[in-house]
Amino acid sequence: MKVVLFCGGRGLRLRDHPDNLPKPMIMIGHRPILWHVMRYYAHFGHKDFILCLGHGAHQIKNYFLHYSEAMSNDFVLSNGGKTVELLSSDIDDWNITFVDTGQQASVGERLYAVQDHIGPDDVFLASYADGLSNVNLNAYIETALSVGKVASFMAVHPAQTFHVADIDPGGSVKSLAAVTDAELWVNGGFFMLRREVFDYMRPGEELVIEPFQRLIDADQLYAYKHDGGFWVMDTFKDYMELEDLHASGRPPWQVWANGAVTPERNATPRI
Repeated sequence: MKVVLFCGGRGLRLRDHPDNLPKPMIMIGHRPILWHVMRYYAHFGHKDFILCLGHGAHQIKNYFLHYSEAMSNDFVLSNGGKTVELLSSDIDDWNITFVDTGQQASVGERLYAVQDHIGPDDVFLASYADGLSNVNLNAYIETALSVGKVASFMAVHPAQTFHVADIDPGGSVKSLAAVTDAELWVNGGFFMLRREVFDYMRPGEELVIEPFQRLIDADQLYAYKHDGGFWVMDTFKDYMELEDLHASGRPPWQVWANGAVTPERNATPRI
């Protein structure tokens, strides 16, 4: 399946990073978070990418145009430096389409702009370029395909440390629970979409607002519940957590290195 990645974010809430650096290019370890997202999909065999570019498009293009496998992998140097034998490789079999979808475009507008690049494929994947997960993608796709709806997204528990209050009309608090313990689900991205999704979209609309409401009205939106790991880089605190997890040597989103993926339970539609 083709994978559409939304790469136009500015990362304005991430201090200590240059204002002109696009969020997908912020480094986790010695590679940008965009690479980690792409490597996750490639692990499951999905290596045909469409990058929806916006802010900092030239930096993303330059990164891949000048990508050196030797700088990112172990290698053997011989013959006086004339021969480089890679001991491993990562992006050599990736196909990447770079599309400038506008500086200020919404996710919906970016997706609408690349529909011709998706081609005749009936089903494709899409996600934000700043979110990571250890969801078993094969299980997710299999379940979503069996449900047969036009659009699916991965639902996750919110990771914030807020507490959810149940309050009666008079203001009395009936219960208070950590948001992570409450039965709350939010859109974690990681979409699986059928080509018919474009029939529910109009120019200028945000994907998860007007089009998703039309899908809900038609009973064509499905949410796959993922109880495992999900990390999004919205704030500097998020960035530091990702850096710490990477520094641990076993970052949990690197399912290609960990040798296993988190078992999933089948989800029911949440419309």
